[in-house]
Amino acid sequence: MDEEKRQTPDSDSFSALLLMLVALSGEFPIEQVRRLSGSVSYADFVVKRLKREKLIRTYYRDGLRGLRLTAAAKKQLAADWPDRFGPLFTGDTMTNAPKYSVLHRLRLHRMAEVLVSMFNVGIPFSPWERPVVFTLTPPSEAPYIDGPSYFSSREVKQLGAAATKIRNSRAVGILLSDGQVFSVYNTGPALMKWEYQAEMRLKALLQIELCQNRLPGQFGGAELGAVLFGVDMGQVPVLLDADTERKEHFIQDGSYGHFYFLTCDHRGDVILYLLFHPDEKAVLDDILSQGLDPRRPNWSVMNDAMDGENPVLFAYTCDMPRIRKFDNVLHIHGWIGTLYCFDFQEDAMRQICGPNVDIRCIDFEAYERGV
Repeated sequence: MDEEKRQTPDSDSFSALLLMLVALSGEFPIEQVRRLSGSVSYADFVVKRLKREKLIRTYYRDGLRGLRLTAAAKKQLAADWPDRFGPLFTGDTMTNAPKYSVLHRLRLHRMAEVLVSMFNVGIPFSPWERPVVFTLTPPSEAPYIDGPSYFSSREVKQLGAAATKIRNSRAVGILLSDGQVFSVYNTGPALMKWEYQAEMRLKALLQIELCQNRLPGQFGGAELGAVLFGVDMGQVPVLLDADTERKEHFIQDGSYGHFYFLTCDHRGDVILYLLFHPDEKAVLDDILSQGLDPRRPNWSVMNDAMDGENPVLFAYTCDMPRIRKFDNVLHIHGWIGTLYCFDFQEDAMRQICGPNVDIRCIDFEAYERGV
């Protein structure tokens, strides 16, 4: 194929977006392409065209199907944007020479799925879209994080020796926003096997390197939380099951003040958007608060509003420890409370909560039409 047909697509095109995501992830799960476009047929057309132009290829093995860049695509991207893509295609990096084992490839797929979610809600995730934070030595002048920004675990490893302490962490990245720091995980379709000590080392690393050494002005007093992506809401009751044999999990032990579970699909994207756009979330909370009394701060039961003497929790962001504590306190005192969630979360909430919790649903499609 001649060089004219192999030229890099325009930077603002869907083709360029897909090439960028494949480059950043090393191997991009092919089913995620359709999450990037409102038109399934167009997404499929772009994939076929890029294959025909020999810029991407399908790698299929052990039941996993992913997209990888061709050597020609790497050469062209590095030539057109050396500052952006040169580091990705240098040395034995996972983006330059991805490994072929199932575990390594699954790791790449989980990381790519989160990149798609970040793109869909407009959170910068590529190194050239926001300041560089994780470098071998702290920058002489602390950069300013303007709005939510996502950093992959691959970038965190650029801390050098300090990062070797967290090599067993299951985190796929770090999300910074408005004085908050979130460790980001993606369990995929299976339950994650936590390495508790590795996750605690990650938390300590973020507190020292990020909050104290690199960005103390913005994140010196930051609250550390976590976001966990998964396939469907059916995973949540298992994650919160006190009788599970997976006693190494740390979702409920207070390690993180907030631990949100989001599905890795359009519905999860909407909730991710609400989490990091407080004004939009406040609009929904105001709608839910109509006819209710104001929240009662510093009360024994956490609440977002009151229905007379009964606490009300807005649980549609699926903050797992918060939901569990709400249910536990109501059960202990024999009180009644109300929990609001989206309709696709209802079954999971009914499995999590006992008879003391009255569950009321928000029609997800009606909410989308309304906003």
